[in-house]
Amino acid sequence: MKIAITGGIGSGKSVICQRLAKRGIQVYDCDSAAKRLMRTDNLLQKQLCELVGDDCYKDGVLQKKILAQFLLESEANKQAINEIVHPAVARDFENSGYDWIESAILFESQFQKRTHIDKVVCVVAPIDLRIKRIMVRDNISREKAQAWIDTQIPQEEVKQRSNYVLVSGQEDIEQQIDAMLDKMKADGVCYSKGPEQQIE
Repeated sequence: MKIAITGGIGSGKSVICQRLAKRGIQVYDCDSAAKRLMRTDNLLQKQLCELVGDDCYKDGVLQKKILAQFLLESEANKQAINEIVHPAVARDFENSGYDWIESAILFESQFQKRTHIDKVVCVVAPIDLRIKRIMVRDNISREKAQAWIDTQIPQEEVKQRSNYVLVSGQEDIEQQIDAMLDKMKADGVCYSKGPEQQIE
């Protein structure tokens, strides 16, 4: 089965994935994959050049400023880029051998419709904690951090659309993760720990 981990900015998804890694469970990272594919996938590069312009890449190197400028010009431009990058990430995930995937914008991007997802784990955290995390990580103001949060689907809605919920920032997070994995086993959820390991 394919299991997606999602949650809003500052919710603590990366920490959860690190803790799963200590249990031998490898999680495919959509953000890292997108950056890698923009560097290495010839078809994706060709499509971006056709959309943005030939100066999007110089000697095979992505010109981030040019891509960012195009992306920020309009919502239509942003969606056009997503329609190139997201399918490439979905294809890469399907061929990766991973059963677990981390996607911050699973529902916003309709990623769950681009590839088969059986179960969704939602990572949540109190809003004040999320704001503090974003402020520290990105060195931005409280208002800017709140603005980032406001651009995403509300945390409560993501929870309602998920099968399992983990609350980060709690002392019992290890117990929460173990309880979730036990519940998955009881629910008959089978998954591989990574490209070579299988769990039933």
